[in-house]
Amino acid sequence: MPNITLSIPKEVHEIIKMHREIRWSEVARAAIVNQTEKLELMDEIASKSKLTMKDIEKINKKIKKNLHRKLTK
Repeated sequence: MPNITLSIPKEVHEIIKMHREIRWSEVARAAIVNQTEKLELMDEIASKSKLTMKDIEKINKKIKKNLHRKLTK
């Protein structure tokens, strides 16, 4: 199995050091596997989409505009 190296904030490292009973590499592995499964599902859904990049950009612009309007109220 390949290995990776992660950089984490010092504060997080301090907490990790206090909890040596936890297999942190397993926690990280599970989180990465979970995220890649989500990405695979998104890719599968997107591959069946008939939207063009222009359609996506138009939808994205509307979402951002409405979100901005909602957050600035």
